Amino acid sequence: MSQKIVVLGIFVADAAYRAERLPRLGETILGQHFMLGPGGKGSNQSVAAARAGGDVHIITRLGQDAFAAMARDLWRDAGVVPEVTEDPDSYTGSAFIFLEAATGQNAIIVAQGAAARISVADVAARRPLIEGAALFMTQLEQPLDAAQHGLQIARGAGVRTILNPAPAAALTDDMLSLCDLITPNESEAEGLTGVTVTSFADAEAAADRLIERGVGAAIITLGSKGVLYRKDGQSLHVPARAPGPVVDTTGAGDAFNGGLAVALSQGASIQEALNFGVAVAGISVTRHGAASSMPARAEVDAFLRGH
Repeated sequence: MSQKIVVLGIFVADAAYRAERLPRLGETILGQHFMLGPGGKGSNQSVAAARAGGDVHIITRLGQDAFAAMARDLWRDAGVVPEVTEDPDSYTGSAFIFLEAATGQNAIIVAQGAAARISVADVAARRPLIEGAALFMTQLEQPLDAAQHGLQIARGAGVRTILNPAPAAALTDDMLSLCDLITPNESEAEGLTGVTVTSFADAEAAADRLIERGVGAAIITLGSKGVLYRKDGQSLHVPARAPGPVVDTTGAGDAFNGGLAVALSQGASIQEALNFGVAVAGISVTRHGAASSMPARAEVDAFLRGH
């Protein structure tokens, strides 16, 4: 049986600047700190899954530039197999992130570049790869038609499908019906269902609404409250846990999705997969960064043994 995980998603280079305030137009100010690092939900989830022991391939589109080299270096180190369409007419995506020193509040500009040109044809060209997978996972950072086509190919071949509906977007019932699992956070669940999620009962109501719209099962991620799985009117709740103080939750959702995908691809029950995903996320939030915070399989296994 295949244990291959195929992720459709984007890579962007995150350029983060910390300063007292944003400059006014025409003004130059001095910053306090700068960090350049890898981002993009699809890339982050791929790295999380590969480090946690998965056989991971990422379908994406990059330019031919230094940020593309950053992506390839990241994936090589993590063990992700790149399935890249090179786009010489565009550039590898990047995000400008301003961090206000006093508050930690941010302002972000994302220039997707080549990632915005991921196409149905790019996905169709990888049909045999998707059809041979144990699991196909995607998000909503690349064009919706490409994501839907990937889900259609996977569903047609009996491959398990996961949609992480982030960032929030309006989705048709046709697209939702292609998802064996959907993994929104509270705000994304509200955007898809109209249900404000502030309690477990709210999460169950939102999940039921998603199931009514066609998804097989829903996992609502609840931040510090953990995750809630819902199917056939029954719920499973796994509380969040971490091996140390929480220092950075930036990549927690991506860590959870990557860990969940690994466990499911390797034949785990849904309860085991939820525990594994929560453990990957729990370790990640004790470290700074997103991709850089993703733990190795041995760390996850050791953490689970301790609980």
